[in-house]
Amino acid sequence: MLANNEFGTIQPIRELAAIARQHNVLFHTDAVQGMGKIEVDVQDLGVDLLSISAHKMYGPKGIGGLYIKKEVAIAPLIQGGGQELGLRSGTENVPAIIGFGRACELAGQRFQSCATKETGALRDYLFEKILQQIPETQRNGSVKSCLPNTLNITLPSIRGESLVLLLDRKGISLSAGSACKSGNAEPSHALLALGLSTDEAHCTVRFSLGVSTSKEDIDYTAAALAELYSNKLGVIRFVPCR
Repeated sequence: MLANNEFGTIQPIRELAAIARQHNVLFHTDAVQGMGKIEVDVQDLGVDLLSISAHKMYGPKGIGGLYIKKEVAIAPLIQGGGQELGLRSGTENVPAIIGFGRACELAGQRFQSCATKETGALRDYLFEKILQQIPETQRNGSVKSCLPNTLNITLPSIRGESLVLLLDRKGISLSAGSACKSGNAEPSHALLALGLSTDEAHCTVRFSLGVSTSKEDIDYTAAALAELYSNKLGVIRFVPCR
């Protein structure tokens, strides 16, 4: 994947694609998480195939795209009428396709206005605010090569699932894992691969900032988290995470 969907680390796709090319191996990258948050150029990356999805960049759900390098041949997904150059027969979802195109246009405008850099600054500000209140907080993934909107942290003494429920009562949405892990009680294999223990992985949450996230939102979130940790509400029973 171009960027990890749990902790936002941007992978060295250009270098990996070059290695594959040296061995005459086709290279595909899942760019769903990175599209719209960082600039994506298939020529620069040197990939043969690249997949993207509209809903990750404020487009409609249920529509995606696949870049296929000109000389690359793939088998049809659906046989039939021969639409999409014989690769995907069936009626196109035109409204969703238009919505996807508009989402791409707006993403390009955000890059030109440096909005993504502002999001990255807010992400770092959120981490600093949390670290001031809870010094034991650990940030996961790369700090230098990371999506601007993603903050994955391990917090002491409380499971991520509990924190998600408690902050939801205050109107704050976050996750204790990626959507791919929904309904799975096992700790994230990606976090375990980073060297976190099972307990630490269970005490990990992910904040995802959006284009409308403001400094006031960050201050409110950090204050709510600090209040929960001070246990002023008297509603938390902490579960030790070693």
